[in-house]
Amino acid sequence: MSASRSRFQQNMSRQRDGHTTAVTIDGEEFYITANADSDGALGEIFIRWNKHGSTAAGLVDGYATALSLGLAHRIPVASLLRHGLGLRFSPAGHTDDPDIPTAVSIADYVSRRLALDWLPYAERAELGIYTLAERLQTAPAWHVGRAYAVTHN
Repeated sequence: MSASRSRFQQNMSRQRDGHTTAVTIDGEEFYITANADSDGALGEIFIRWNKHGSTAAGLVDGYATALSLGLAHRIPVASLLRHGLGLRFSPAGHTDDPDIPTAVSIADYVSRRLALDWLPYAERAELGIYTLAERLQTAPAWHVGRAYAVTHN
């Protein structure tokens, strides 16, 4: 172990499994790359915004770096993502992702997308994050229960 690395810090392998998600939020294009560590868990994140060199793109890159450092130090994914949920700044609005139709910021979107891609259902449910199919599956039950409550109170 090198002197500059913590004994708790995880090393990433030279070749990594992962994927890149392209998304448009309020007309702005983003690319989120999420790579797995050697155990197959989320290990690092990169966010590219098509505003190269801008202050905002630098801050978004810093956010991705902070998430990656937290993952390297084995902070649970749900704990890291919880802080980005509902964080508001521009751009915000409609997305082209059917599972996440709106986002209040890129941090909010990234937290939701990574939760959908990397967390089991129980952890996502605790955060209030569901796929479109999961929301549609529970919608009839909510509608029936709501109708019953409105007509019987």
